[in-house]
Amino acid sequence: TKLLVANAVGRHDTVGIDLVAMCVNDLIVQGAEPVFFLDYFASANLSVDAAADVVSGIAAGCREAGCALAGGETAELPGLYAPGDYDLAGFAVGIVERDQLITGETIVAGDVLIGLASSGVHSNGYSLVRKIVEMAGLSYGDAAPFEPNRSLGDVLLTPTRIYVRSCLPAMQAGLIKGAAHITGGGLLENIPRVLPADLGAAINVANWQRPPVFSWLAQTGGVAEAEMQRTFNCGVGMVLVVAANQVEAVTTMLRASGESVFGIGTVEPRRADAPVVRTL
Repeated sequence: TKLLVANAVGRHDTVGIDLVAMCVNDLIVQGAEPVFFLDYFASANLSVDAAADVVSGIAAGCREAGCALAGGETAELPGLYAPGDYDLAGFAVGIVERDQLITGETIVAGDVLIGLASSGVHSNGYSLVRKIVEMAGLSYGDAAPFEPNRSLGDVLLTPTRIYVRSCLPAMQAGLIKGAAHITGGGLLENIPRVLPADLGAAINVANWQRPPVFSWLAQTGGVAEAEMQRTFNCGVGMVLVVAANQVEAVTTMLRASGESVFGIGTVEPRRADAPVVRTL
């Protein structure tokens, strides 16, 4: 549904980056380096200008991820899509040495959760975002209430951050025990996927500053904190699990690659009377 925002704004050069990011970020959580990407663009009737902008974004995302754009497919499906609407899909293939595959099996209680800053809302929760914008009586061309020097549409179309180049060196050095790309389900549902069955995590939400767009969405939409954490990345787009004695080394590597890094919590024994991820 972020595509509907792009259509409303009339800007199509960023959603291709989102498409690549959502694929390659899911690859690197296993330690895999993206090799190539293919896309699929479908519309009622092809707009050459919009399609060219989309593909330019896809190419930019592939350059940022260090993978090849191997080709793609374009389909015109009148009757299935409304005039002016289009849909995007894609997939990426990556490669990793078997002994460098990140499985989470070596994670133990006491390991540290490192959060990498997101660039904003990324690519999840846009049905709710669009509803809140409608409730607020705003258009995407209006100044963002929380960032008046930019339009609301411009802020909401900020591309998903691609974490490939910054994370791979630490992964290939064997310093990362587990990784979670924070997409739909937020921190509460994505982190448990990488933890062994007997472990949970405690996260201190005061350890990082959320981008102002999230505070605005929560306040304007009356969205409860638990729902915010389950719907949005809330400012953390990638979580890495690292041994306590490797935190400084990994943090240094990530910051040298341009990441904003936070120690957001720790791994702990799973408690039967508590959620897998507890927020403090």
